[in-house]
Amino acid sequence: MPTLPAPTLPQGIRYLPDYFDRAAQAALVEDIRRVVEAAPLYTPAMPRTGKEMSVRMTNCGELGWVTDKERGYRYQPTHPVTGEPWPPIPQALLDLWREVAGHPWPPQACLVNFYSDKARMGQHQDRDESDLSAPVVSVSLGDDCLFRVGGTKRGDPTLSFRLRSGDIVVLGGPSRLAFHGVDRIYPATSTLLKSGGRINLTLRRVTASG
Repeated sequence: MPTLPAPTLPQGIRYLPDYFDRAAQAALVEDIRRVVEAAPLYTPAMPRTGKEMSVRMTNCGELGWVTDKERGYRYQPTHPVTGEPWPPIPQALLDLWREVAGHPWPPQACLVNFYSDKARMGQHQDRDESDLSAPVVSVSLGDDCLFRVGGTKRGDPTLSFRLRSGDIVVLGGPSRLAFHGVDRIYPATSTLLKSGGRINLTLRRVTASG
């Protein structure tokens, strides 16, 4: 499936293919392994229904995004299972934010999602942040995925394109609240992760700047 040319994307969405080369990707994976050692992956649950999501997740940074049946979507400073503070965001990701975010304040959260071959992510908005002037910066590592993005209303038309390991997507400006999701994972399309699968990292500024 050919990569969608960046100029066809809605205003405010930037697609930066092959941003990280193989060596940089491998170094990032090692950084994330250390994050997971300090803050283990867990399976989050949807609000109200308690239905488990198909991804496993963790966070790094001063805040982490979590969800459960009882309290719903939110940011908090500690891991919901261990009760420990989240580990710091790796320097390579802080550098990435400075290079592509176009925002004066650093990210406060990095959500780490691990997708197995069967995992999906339904169409959603990243809207639990009080500071929407900062973009969401997304990093893909491992197997390819089919990424789908639309407008700021759920019924808006969507378009899909393939994200590969090392690609970056930035959601900002008029598309900061664009609906987006992952429709499928393409197994065995990358050898970056020894056991396969995909890691997605999303850098976010949570609270009002300053």
